[in-house]
Amino acid sequence: MPEAVDPEPSYRTRLPYRKSTHSQPNQGECVEVAAVPGGRAIRDSGRPEETVLAFGCAEWRALLRVLRGGGDAGGAASGRGPA
Repeated sequence: MPEAVDPEPSYRTRLPYRKSTHSQPNQGECVEVAAVPGGRAIRDSGRPEETVLAFGCAEWRALLRVLRGGGDAGGAASGRGPA
């Protein structure tokens, strides 16, 4: 399960975030992703100074698989299945 993190302030503003290709401009529902050591960080582009979600590599792959309609993330996110 991803954790809401308040790591270093650099996770909020200094990482090279990129906007999701599914984000629509000017609709207020944009997500940005940045690579971090050991995984990915996600933030709301409308509120970049607020909470960041951090995912380990296996969790990130499991999330993408679920979002793409490929099944349950439970096994991979918990380390019980392939990632």
